[in-house]
Amino acid sequence: MSADCEVCWQAAGARDGRASTMVLDWIAPTAPEAPLAAGSVMEAAARAPELTATATLQRQVLLSRADAPRLRIADGPAWNGYVGVQLTVDRRAALPGGAVAYVALVERVPAGSEGSDVTRQLVRSVAGPLSLEELSTERTVRHFRAMRLPEGARPEQLGSVGWVETVQGVVIAATQSAGGNCKKVR
Repeated sequence: MSADCEVCWQAAGARDGRASTMVLDWIAPTAPEAPLAAGSVMEAAARAPELTATATLQRQVLLSRADAPRLRIADGPAWNGYVGVQLTVDRRAALPGGAVAYVALVERVPAGSEGSDVTRQLVRSVAGPLSLEELSTERTVRHFRAMRLPEGARPEQLGSVGWVETVQGVVIAATQSAGGNCKKVR
């Protein structure tokens, strides 16, 4: 959604209540004084380059479990302005050529707070594309990233998500952390 579209944030949108569904909310930057500017990330503009006055919704069905790589993600406590995130990708079958991974730090916003009627996973920081070339010879690849704690983010509401996508941008596997590990270390 565009940082100018406060009504997009307030609207429930087309949510899927199934437990197997992962929804990420991306806010694309516009002007610094836009209503949702504080939650925007530059990567959002690349994912939805032609934003309108309404939210853009993209749905993707993942590969069958037998073909998809197995993903695990973990995040640590917020310390010195950063959160450590580890994504592990286990190859089960050959990946499409040029497939890459991404990790994102998300703020889990409960329904009824911050002006939203629905629970949201607001993308706050992204690392990637992360190479998966090692999977052509190795069974497992791990990526560790120290991700900057976004200004204004509530560490106790942060978690992480990871996914693998093809060169065409089709997501073939995704996972998310249980969350709650990012509390500040004193």
